[in-house]
Amino acid sequence: MKTAILHACLMTAGLLASGCVSQQGAPPASGLTQAPPPFSRGEHVIDRPLPENWWQLFNDSQLDALVEASLAANADLRAAFANLEAARAATRQADAARLPQPILESSAAIDNPAGQPSAANVSSSDYDAAATISWDIDLFGRLRAGALAARADAQAQATALDGVRVAVAADTVLAYIDLCAARQNGAVAYKIVDAQERNLKAVREQLSAGEVSPLEVAQAASLLEASRATIPAFDAAAASARFRLATLQGLPPTTPQMAKVDCTLLPRASSEVPIGDGAALLARRPDIREAERKLASATAKITIARAELYPRITLGGALGLLSGAFSASASPLISWSFPNQAPARAKIAQAQAAERAALASFDNAVLRALREVETGLAGLQSEAIRNQALDRAREAAGLYARRTSARARIGDASPLLVIDAERTLATAALQKGQSDHLLAQSYISLFRALGGGWQRAPEPLDPVRVME
Repeated sequence: MKTAILHACLMTAGLLASGCVSQQGAPPASGLTQAPPPFSRGEHVIDRPLPENWWQLFNDSQLDALVEASLAANADLRAAFANLEAARAATRQADAARLPQPILESSAAIDNPAGQPSAANVSSSDYDAAATISWDIDLFGRLRAGALAARADAQAQATALDGVRVAVAADTVLAYIDLCAARQNGAVAYKIVDAQERNLKAVREQLSAGEVSPLEVAQAASLLEASRATIPAFDAAAASARFRLATLQGLPPTTPQMAKVDCTLLPRASSEVPIGDGAALLARRPDIREAERKLASATAKITIARAELYPRITLGGALGLLSGAFSASASPLISWSFPNQAPARAKIAQAQAAERAALASFDNAVLRALREVETGLAGLQSEAIRNQALDRAREAAGLYARRTSARARIGDASPLLVIDAERTLATAALQKGQSDHLLAQSYISLFRALGGGWQRAPEPLDPVRVME
């Protein structure tokens, strides 16, 4: 027994002296070797850091409360947080695997006297108790790389949670903006209908007086009904926005407390949007950080695969009372897939391919982030210019309608001209309202692309009802 143990120890010492160790390789070089260029600049953006709670730029306390409620109770966030807890537990498991593993065992049994050659009919008992310990000394970094990979996976899951927070905050703001736009534009539509009802009444009075023909009456009635037809769409849009707000807070869509959420005017962000620079974007965007952590995990898994080329050495020992006698033993266990190492090398090739795929995903995340920011900036700039032009068009249409109505009252203009002016004003007013909505959506798209809103979000452990 002693000779066998000594022989095994000598084999272990020889392997330790052989220097067959594997080093964890550095991640491959990214194709993005240059710093991101400055963002496009315009009159509506400034080079200041993006605030963490960017929705507060709208200066709307009701919106702030809605976002807070969504970040506290959203179902997708609770699921992402549960996944993060599972990843953290896997990290603790991987760290614990690097430590010695003790096991306590015990047993008790009663011997059958009938099976004994003795004449004494007395039962006897056997008690066994032992402690065993095993330790994978991780000579070639397999367990260490496994712990690094598990830690990187947990960090990637944490950044994925941040990404869900960004989406939940942006979706909440967008739903609120849609609600405000529907209520604001619906109010404009009601005003247009009221004005056209008065116009139709006036035209009918003129028909009774013989001043106009039935043609003018038909045109005025047609314009009125066309304007009335736009109102249900705004009501439906407002209801849909409330349903989305409820769902984002983990509530049933028709929960009564959502009926209390209302706004009649679109909130406006500050005139200049702080966007920061490209370096801050790359450090802030959760999807970029997630891709980088997945790349680190893929790199560590190459070391795990490479370690299978070398022997796996486990030191073990046992100490205890077995069958009434004290016993102790210690021995190393060596396992090595040799000389057939084709399976191990195939695993290495798979891990290296996975690393290259993770690198490509990281590059793609960076490029996508830069593209989304530039797209958001371009959309914001173009819609802001369009919004200003539509505002001027609405003012001109209002002046045209007032002057035409005044001339018609003194008989200096045809009622058909008044109807045309009302149609022009209605179209201009609705276009301006829709542009206000698109402009607000452009702000949200840009803020979503900038990746803010996760830094101080609460942990979504339980639903919170703050909108009661």
